[in-house]
Amino acid sequence: MAGRLRGVVALVTGGGSGIGRAVCSRLCRDGARVAVADRDTAGAEDTLGTLWGHEGHQQPSSVVPSLNAAFDVDVASATSVTRLLRRVQEHFGSPPRVAVCCAGVTRDDFLLRMDEGTFQEVLAVNLQGTFLVTQAVARALVAAGTGGSIVHVGSIVAKVGNVGQTNYAASKAGVEGLTRSCAKELSRFGIRCNAVLPGFIVTPMSQKVPPKVLAKFAGLVPMGRLGDPEEVADVCAFLASGDSAYITGASVEVTGGLFM
Repeated sequence: MAGRLRGVVALVTGGGSGIGRAVCSRLCRDGARVAVADRDTAGAEDTLGTLWGHEGHQQPSSVVPSLNAAFDVDVASATSVTRLLRRVQEHFGSPPRVAVCCAGVTRDDFLLRMDEGTFQEVLAVNLQGTFLVTQAVARALVAAGTGGSIVHVGSIVAKVGNVGQTNYAASKAGVEGLTRSCAKELSRFGIRCNAVLPGFIVTPMSQKVPPKVLAKFAGLVPMGRLGDPEEVADVCAFLASGDSAYITGASVEVTGGLFM
């Protein structure tokens, strides 16, 4: 399937690590020109450095515009997101026709102990950040008169909840509702919006969990293992491409059969 996104500008938030980094790599392999965006500037640059080896993406010279680029962004800030979109358009010469919203945080604690700041911080990044990026990209695409595809990375926790994650579950449930509403509003502009719901995936976030707990999680999965970021990225790339041209407002579970 190499080349199905050839030349398309793709913005990936949270691209500095984990699922976001895997998405950047997969979109690049499909021919996209990738804007890697993250609050962790060093992580975004590290991801960018992994993209040059793919077919058709050689290290640029000082006089040739790079095919991919890294940007810093705080998705919870409207000012920062607006600045990101301006910089992406200046660099690539057009707005991103694909956007994959991977930026997310966890701040786990039990409901009875969680303070308001901890709750709000997770919603600000995971839900408000997804809204702000989606709004900015959609506005740019409508102004340009081109269609596009926006993919939200949610979580299966949105559907089933999880102990110690009232804030995270609420934020990801909000992302699903946002996805469906955006799909209904943006369809007339040729912009599709879908969500991907990962289950237990091996990422820097999950590596904070004790090995015994991860082993227990793996035992709950019918396929008998945790997922790889690349397996989520494959679904994101499908939803970003024309192969899913008649799909919008959908939530695709990538869980190895968990909670089916």
